[in-house]
Amino acid sequence: MDATTSETAAIQFHSIPDQSVSTIVTNATSTLSKRRCFGESDPGEFPLAANPSIVLHVLTACNLDPQDLAKLEVTCSFFRQPAKFAPDYELSISELAALDMCQKRAIFKPMTEEQHQALKQRCGGSWKLVLRFLVAGEACCRREKSLAIAGPGHSIAVTSKGAVYSFGSNSSGQLGHGTTEEESRPRLLRSLQGIRITQAAVGAGRTMLISDAGRVYAFGKDSFGEAEHGAQGDQIVTTPKLVESLKDIFVVQAAIGNFFTAVLSREGRVYTFSWGSDGRLGHHTEPNDLEPRPLMGALENTPVVQIAAGYCYLLALACHPNGMSVYSVGCGLGGKLGHGSRTDEKHPRLIEQFQLLNFQPVVVAAGAWHAAVVGRDGRVCTWGWGRYGCLGHGNEECESSPKVVEALSNVKAVHVATGDYTTFVVSDDGDVYSFGCGESASLGHNIDVPGGQGNRQPRILSPELVRSLKQISERVVQISLTNSIYWNAHTFALTESGKLYAFGAGDKGQLGVELMGNQTERGNPERVEIDLN
Repeated sequence: MDATTSETAAIQFHSIPDQSVSTIVTNATSTLSKRRCFGESDPGEFPLAANPSIVLHVLTACNLDPQDLAKLEVTCSFFRQPAKFAPDYELSISELAALDMCQKRAIFKPMTEEQHQALKQRCGGSWKLVLRFLVAGEACCRREKSLAIAGPGHSIAVTSKGAVYSFGSNSSGQLGHGTTEEESRPRLLRSLQGIRITQAAVGAGRTMLISDAGRVYAFGKDSFGEAEHGAQGDQIVTTPKLVESLKDIFVVQAAIGNFFTAVLSREGRVYTFSWGSDGRLGHHTEPNDLEPRPLMGALENTPVVQIAAGYCYLLALACHPNGMSVYSVGCGLGGKLGHGSRTDEKHPRLIEQFQLLNFQPVVVAAGAWHAAVVGRDGRVCTWGWGRYGCLGHGNEECESSPKVVEALSNVKAVHVATGDYTTFVVSDDGDVYSFGCGESASLGHNIDVPGGQGNRQPRILSPELVRSLKQISERVVQISLTNSIYWNAHTFALTESGKLYAFGAGDKGQLGVELMGNQTERGNPERVEIDLN
């Protein structure tokens, strides 16, 4: 039943732990007796019912959160009764406002009316739920915004207008320029000019780009495996090539693991390639199967807003009518699937610990061997292998269930990134914290010294402020770091103004900055000469 048609029911969100729907309704009684929305007004009062179009315009223009629209419905019957406006005369003012805001979204606009209705039913039968699904995807995946990705030996940067730059290792043609020569400076990918790219994913020797039309372009080696040169064949593609097997799927995100690739459709369905032996991802396929297989089981009828791939497992952030949740599938060694054990999962399984923690996940990150999640309230949870302190709990112990990082209790996190035993957290004020393996310069705590590689902290067990990023005097909005066990790591920090800073390993040109003498890395963040805005 559509929540908007009930006098007492509405969408319930885990992010309102301090008051139930019944409490909201009870608290609204006195307010309703004073504010007569339907008339009988005292002198000077503004009866809402006399001006519904103005109310609708205000709700839409303010870009209210779906949660706020739900609150309006339970506090005043005016907002939940049929508004008698086109295109659906039975929709309430709150539902119409949600629909109007959905229609502003780039992903929603090109969909047909039939597709709109199918998405509405998939999300739970309410335009408010569709709006929450769309907004959640925009927030965690930086859709329609600039982004930078620090891959295994090579890097990809996408501007806010959809242009793509690539640089670094190119042994398999993964830079897409038609050659196998390394590039130490960002180079524009000219073969895709006229096509707006909105998302990118990188793996060892391979790159995938996603356009605003949902098309996927891939280049580099056509096999899986971490070796710089493909271990399962030497066929390479040096320029972007449309992935024909995905042409009937409108793709909005991709994630590349060591043994598989996963893509997410605009309807929130997850498809995977390869790694089907023993049914590891819910299907049986050959190692290099290029046909997308839908991820069945618990996520078959549940819309997903974000996917993240680790070395041998996949995380999915799903959107339920009563809140957000995380599912995991794949290899469970080290407890990285988050179910309190170390067993494998052949089908997606809900991580139940978040409900016990009253934790509403909004962003997920899958490192090679550990995982991290940011909650709506700004808390951070980590789990999996704890080597080098990458979980941030002050030790190197494994955690088989999500555990709140208490050392960040005074920080409101908005973004998290994970790599090979390394973790970064970005706060709402732009501060950056990192912890984990400090053997390379990728954590940002090293100081460059002439003729050397700078100081070293082999492990950082608890979150530490990255002071070198504090010195750039700009708000950081995104961190990307290498998620590979075989490549020396490098890190990108993207600022609100579109400036990109790089540090860590740069022996293949993957930093996009000049290294002096025999330097192979940079300890301090250095500006990459490219404007992503």
